[in-house]
Amino acid sequence: MQTITFIGNGNMALSLAQGLKAYYQIEVVGRDMQKLQAFEEALATPIEKHLLESFDMREKTVLLCVKPNNIQEVAKQLKGSASLLISVLAGTPLHALKEHFSADATIRSMPNLAASVGASMTTLTGDISQKEEAIKILSAIGETLWLGSEKEIDIATALAGSGPAYLALIAEALADGAVKQGLKREDAMKSMQGLFLGFGKLIQTQHPALLKDGVMSPAGTTAAGYSALERGGVRASCIDAIEEAYKKAQGL
Repeated sequence: MQTITFIGNGNMALSLAQGLKAYYQIEVVGRDMQKLQAFEEALATPIEKHLLESFDMREKTVLLCVKPNNIQEVAKQLKGSASLLISVLAGTPLHALKEHFSADATIRSMPNLAASVGASMTTLTGDISQKEEAIKILSAIGETLWLGSEKEIDIATALAGSGPAYLALIAEALADGAVKQGLKREDAMKSMQGLFLGFGKLIQTQHPALLKDGVMSPAGTTAAGYSALERGGVRASCIDAIEEAYKKAQGL
């Protein structure tokens, strides 16, 4: 079984490892052995654990999962040249990765937290020589999309990378609305979960506008609720959210 080496042991690394552990041997590198042991316990599968200082990544396939502002400090402690370096660092361009880390090929990627359940939407770009290998690895955690430029991956980061947080806000608000009108919290949450489960399947085959038109009958309940969303500026706020997140990704 091929080994994937994680540099970093935060939430994103754990989500990715949970999705990949069925297909790859997991190796994790970090600063604190106690935190690495906690990572192993959370993953519920045996892993190789190494301290960061002087770790040799020669000929390894590496998933870089550290904070963007820590890359210089982390890079100084590593030795050797990786065969493939896949970064999940938002807003960190390829030239910065190549300046600090040695690898035969470098790929930028942006998965999301759904990686833990094998349902990430992951976008990638970088050295074309290892495109297929990077896609193969990240396809184990969900859908992948290769993009032609770093600008595009920064935009996709704002959409698919940050998107679970936006949808979580909408999901919570819808459930709160049902509770406000008198539905029990448990029933509101169950209804909302069922809504998102079904919608996730529908949106794979239907354009959003057609899906909306199929639900909204003239002067009906959906039309009344939809009108309230438009009055509240939900559409404009979603568009603005992508713009602001994209700007942030560019500035990291």
